[in-house]
Amino acid sequence: MALLLVTPVTNKTSVMNPSPNLLSPGNHALVLIDFEGQMGFATKSISLSELRTNTAIIAGASKIFNVPTIVTTVAEQSFSGPVFPEIEEFYPQATSGYIDRTSMNTWEDAAAYKAITGTGKKKLVLAGLWTGVCIVGPALSALSEGYEVYVITDACGDVSIEAHERAVTRMVQAGAIPITSVQYLLELQRDWARQETYAAVTGLMKKYGGAYGIGIQYAHTMLHH
Repeated sequence: MALLLVTPVTNKTSVMNPSPNLLSPGNHALVLIDFEGQMGFATKSISLSELRTNTAIIAGASKIFNVPTIVTTVAEQSFSGPVFPEIEEFYPQATSGYIDRTSMNTWEDAAAYKAITGTGKKKLVLAGLWTGVCIVGPALSALSEGYEVYVITDACGDVSIEAHERAVTRMVQAGAIPITSVQYLLELQRDWARQETYAAVTGLMKKYGGAYGIGIQYAHTMLHH
């Protein structure tokens, strides 16, 4: 893992161009799909505690880096219930305006489709429940319309490991790119010398980053003595 405590370099003689395949704060939109109680109850491919932690990391990351983020739910009032607290923490319903649907495929909902395509971003990052239904649908649909699709696989879940893994395989075979929650955050930060987001990113990881977050806390405490 890259060093956490660095001094900004000011005498660079050249700047290397990063790959256009990398995600950056300005080149994509994040779509958070059906992170709701009823969907979480039946999720067995990942523990609910780990799923909630990973959800907090990606929601927090998108908030820190001002990534266009769409939160959509399915039958919130009549069946699926409220979103995870980790979504509410960073994107409160009162100010974010969740898009509630009846369709399992977000791409087939007119309001959601308009919100997603209206961001103008050709890279879309998806996460949510369940992988084999509510993520596969928009992933394959967006790919067919020429979008680049990334799926945060450890912020997705399904009713079984088999269902989750087959869904991921299906999306990858169609051209989707699998990534993880911490990978998403660090790909946006990219350089620890970016001081404008350094404190927020390391703070997010101290709270939700598990062993990595403890390592950050340790490094900050011990090296600042």
